[in-house]
Amino acid sequence: MACFALVDCNNFFVSCERAFQPQLEGRAVVVLSNNDGCAVARSNEAKALGIKMGTPFFQLQKLVASGRLEVRSSNYTLYGDMSARVMGILRETDPALEVYSIDEAFLHLDEVAPEKRRELALSLVRKIRRWTGIPVSIGIAPTKTLAKVAARFAKRYAGYRGVCEIDTDERRRKALSLTEIGDVWGIGWRGAPKLISLGITTASALVEMPEDWVKKQMGVGGLRTWRELQGIVALDAEKPESRKSICTSRSFAEMITSFDELRLRVADFAALCAQKLRRDGSVAREVGVFIHTNRFRPELPQYCPFQSIVLKVPANSTHQIVGAALEAASRIYRPGYAYKRAGVLVDDIVPAEAATAEHTLFEDPEKIAAAVRRRKKENQISALMDAVNNPSSPILRLAAQHTGPYSEAIRHDHASPRFTTHWNELLEIH
Repeated sequence: MACFALVDCNNFFVSCERAFQPQLEGRAVVVLSNNDGCAVARSNEAKALGIKMGTPFFQLQKLVASGRLEVRSSNYTLYGDMSARVMGILRETDPALEVYSIDEAFLHLDEVAPEKRRELALSLVRKIRRWTGIPVSIGIAPTKTLAKVAARFAKRYAGYRGVCEIDTDERRRKALSLTEIGDVWGIGWRGAPKLISLGITTASALVEMPEDWVKKQMGVGGLRTWRELQGIVALDAEKPESRKSICTSRSFAEMITSFDELRLRVADFAALCAQKLRRDGSVAREVGVFIHTNRFRPELPQYCPFQSIVLKVPANSTHQIVGAALEAASRIYRPGYAYKRAGVLVDDIVPAEAATAEHTLFEDPEKIAAAVRRRKKENQISALMDAVNNPSSPILRLAAQHTGPYSEAIRHDHASPRFTTHWNELLEIH
């Protein structure tokens, strides 16, 4: 019988900060988004203060000034390295580990004797905390969706000691009766309002509905969730869908009025999109750019355009993606506005091996051959850039891009050191 264990790092970004700053233990802590914009991670103590996810930083400054709240700028280099350490420990138990996100992963426990699963999970909780300083919660169940439900209980109630197991039908029914419909994986806050309007407020209420009703109201995806909640594996055999689009965007520390500065940002975002495409083994046919003024400054002129460029040949080379993005940006930029945010969206993504060039019957064969040679050269340059570059501070880049680290233009006034990846920022013990 199938058995999954979801390992979920508790308040992960905050836990990474606390692992190297023990003075933060027991204190209300918030980690901010890029440019110190809003709260993207909160300690339990911060949640107890009523701080919601996405709360703008300016609304928290009184709490910081009074000493009731600690804030840290997002430190993704640290978080990524700590995630890799946690996942490395988990792979020792299950080499086929499924990493779901930076702070979550699924273990397969099918071959572990049922009576030994809880003790195995408890040993992982202790080992990960001891070796990395990161607290984790583990939910064990016969399906991934039920494992998610179990992990929530493991995180919420100290009596579980970090591990909750749904291993009987009685426990499954009780857990679902205590799970709000918006907390079910695959439904969330987007799908919950419709179901609540139909009288479905808990996971158990959904499970009690007939299969035909679920398919009609929720589609095939909802039917899979319904089956998973009943203990029937419906997701494991599904091949994960590849990304349909990729977006890289940022808010700027200061508003931008110069096109020369704006195009540098757009070029950086486009280069990151191209890098992600190559990492996924994909290419995109469409490149779009948006630029936004500051909606929190209504006294200023507002302008939020979007422009896309359709490529003749789907591409993932930095040259082609950046070139298309800059062309789109030049079409929509208007002087006289102060821009606060910009982004690049690559769309109509297909696997690289499925991409084909589109040529008409009347095109010059020599021009077609020249275009093929040019694309081949650009792809070789992009491959070289990937081999040499550090993702956060690339050495090789196009002349159209910034010359410093990508994070240089991002406000991070409350940043902690990158304790594990930079020699000059290692933890000091006195």
